[in-house]
Amino acid sequence: MKIGILSRKASLYSTRRLVAAAQERGHDVRVIDYSRCYMNITSHNPQVLLGGHPLSFDCIIPRIGASMTFYGTAVVRQFEMMGVFAANESQAISRSRDKLRALQLLARAGVGLPVTSFARSTKDIAGLIDIVGGAPLVIKLLEGTQGKGVVLAETRKAAESVVSAFREMDANILIQEFIKEAGGSDIRALVVDGKVVAAMKRQGPEGDFRSNLHRGGTATAVKLSPEERSTALRAAKVLGLGVSGVDMLRSKHGPLVMEVNSSPGLEGIERASGKDVAASIINFLEKNAHLGATKDRIKG
Repeated sequence: MKIGILSRKASLYSTRRLVAAAQERGHDVRVIDYSRCYMNITSHNPQVLLGGHPLSFDCIIPRIGASMTFYGTAVVRQFEMMGVFAANESQAISRSRDKLRALQLLARAGVGLPVTSFARSTKDIAGLIDIVGGAPLVIKLLEGTQGKGVVLAETRKAAESVVSAFREMDANILIQEFIKEAGGSDIRALVVDGKVVAAMKRQGPEGDFRSNLHRGGTATAVKLSPEERSTALRAAKVLGLGVSGVDMLRSKHGPLVMEVNSSPGLEGIERASGKDVAASIINFLEKNAHLGATKDRIKG
């Protein structure tokens, strides 16, 4: 197969692992900087071009950065118009990147979530805080990634101050209940083609409730409970993602989904779990790319 990996940096661990896994299986693989692509949008001959040359693939693996979601999904969508199979389709990527939209869809499907509130007006701060049970609580910027724009407010006064400050910046925020029993750790399950292929527990550094590896967290292998496995699979399915990292908290009420990542990093989870996640992704393409058509039928 001819496989295109849409990534802005060929040197990234995840990109290199996907290239290696594809080559080991005898596929023709090429890394494409999607930010440099341009499109010919016509009724009968849609094209994606780079450097004046049309691109042709049997399938693509989108590795779209959060800051490039709009343009990156446009490129993925154009490949879909050409009948190219995408490991994650454009609509699913957009759905997962919109944190509020994703939470609304997960809630509609009955997936366990931290109690969450959202509003625009600063006049509603008291009501927002009351919905999540008061302080301590977590305040999140909708546009934040890798733990950035996430604040733990330990008192009601601190929460009111942070919310007011964010709203003065015209930032969209979510307020969520603080799951104290999680102890600054979370679970990431890597889901590929409706199966959990690897899992890890991430523990935040001392004094930090965020467990992101980019912020100094550590990762270890973990065995998922049947409920955690089921929750991860349901979350990936609800958002329509073929490849995803489902982040969950262990609470006294069971697993709660924090986020579903459409471009999960492979380095931490492969090293912690010892699983060859890249090979699982290539195997997914081998089984499905010949279908040659998008199949997202999810409303929302």
